[in-house]
Amino acid sequence: MTKKRILPPDRMAECEAAHALFLAKKNQLKLSQKKIADAAGMTPAAVNLYFKGINPLNAQFAAVLARMLQEPVESFSPRLADEIRSLTTTSLSVEKEQRSSNESEMTTAELIRGMLARGGKNLSEDARRRLIAVASAEDGGALEIDYYRPGVVGDEVWIAHYDVRAAMGGGQIPHDYPEMLQDVRVSPQHLREMGVEFKEHFHLKIVTGWGQSMAPTIKHRDPLLVDISIREFVGDGIYMFSWEGHLYIKRLQWIGDDKIKMISDNDRHPPQTIRATETYIQARVLLVWNAQLV
Repeated sequence: MTKKRILPPDRMAECEAAHALFLAKKNQLKLSQKKIADAAGMTPAAVNLYFKGINPLNAQFAAVLARMLQEPVESFSPRLADEIRSLTTTSLSVEKEQRSSNESEMTTAELIRGMLARGGKNLSEDARRRLIAVASAEDGGALEIDYYRPGVVGDEVWIAHYDVRAAMGGGQIPHDYPEMLQDVRVSPQHLREMGVEFKEHFHLKIVTGWGQSMAPTIKHRDPLLVDISIREFVGDGIYMFSWEGHLYIKRLQWIGDDKIKMISDNDRHPPQTIRATETYIQARVLLVWNAQLV
């Protein structure tokens, strides 16, 4: 039997510190390895490999973990905290020197956007927005720094808008990597008061529906609020899912014997029976933002 590679003592200590901090705060914050995995875009097994010291921590996972634990990265890995700081401060310094020597008219926010595009993959989306917000304020802007301004109820969060063009007709071939178009700031408290049920706000995304088969419930190009943590059938409802290589938004109804009925909300497309094992659920639709002309 081949023995597994043992991490160096300093890397092992980082993993142990991260795991200990997770155990200390998981009950208070109602965390689980699955929640952290969902936020980091990985499997719970991958998170466990970090906590058990089998895989060394990296900056990307450290940034997500710090946000979930509401603790600075320094609390479990000063090394990675320095790496993240180095990425932002050193690169920004170099960019500013280049701007000065070339008499460039680029703003600080533009420089940071360029820096993040080239080397900011290890930063969380939250950290990226904060950097741009600070830079915009430095340049005298007001739009980006509005990210810090508290909302009416003080609980506004940003929800990413993805260009996946989920189809509600014959199906569309999804992008390999959905591109983020824009963000929407909403109040989780207000959403819950409207009857929208979800566990964590970072599971929520905005997608745009395309097609006519779900009208009048969902019209062509209606924005949809979806929960991407729901990756399996959890009851009759409207889901975003892939089937035979195409992406759909339809009602799904369990009919037993590993079969699901795919239903449109009008007679443009007749119901179809599909196999659950061939249906890959990507999210559940929670809310339709209909824009009604008046």
